[in-house]
Amino acid sequence: MNSHARRLRKTHALTVFCFVLALPLPALRAQETVLELDPAETHIQFTLNGVLGAVQGTFKLKAGTIRFNPATGSAGGLVVVDVTSGQTDNSDRDRKMHKDVLESRKYPEATFTPTRVFGRLEAQGDSAIELDGTFKLRGIEHEISLAAAARRDGSRLTATTHLVIPYVDWGLKNPSNWFIHVGNTVGIDIKAVGRITLPPAPQ
Repeated sequence: MNSHARRLRKTHALTVFCFVLALPLPALRAQETVLELDPAETHIQFTLNGVLGAVQGTFKLKAGTIRFNPATGSAGGLVVVDVTSGQTDNSDRDRKMHKDVLESRKYPEATFTPTRVFGRLEAQGDSAIELDGTFKLRGIEHEISLAAAARRDGSRLTATTHLVIPYVDWGLKNPSNWFIHVGNTVGIDIKAVGRITLPPAPQ
């Protein structure tokens, strides 16, 4: 084989090698799933246990997009909660909560940024998945893990999860006084509803 033929063969081999390396990227992109949450149908409830009983209240979802790739476990996006929307059934208690505990004028939003996903999201029916990420509250980031029970009906996805936030350990003030005593953790129950979309297949 002469030198010209060898050069052509090496060039061809390099071209094939580069083509093979390029194949996984669009393949992985094609597997990315996007979940757009519906703020109107998503409900966030909190429960703060106390000596005289539990205090319950709600927050509203402002916006939410979650992207995840089941093939690699990578995740991204952003979920935004409107902290100023927090309310219970007592206006005086709500004012104290926003002023002394949440400081919602200074920190009007709380966010969750997904980083990893575990489990398999079925094309239809029930699934159990876990989503790791960073929860930002009052400007401070905390690593959390959400275990969710999901139900998929076509492009519609409904997921429920429960988490316990050690808000005092996270630097927030316990609102207890001489008459009312509450715990140092708050339970959060979330029912999220959204729509699944898939990117177009690569050409």
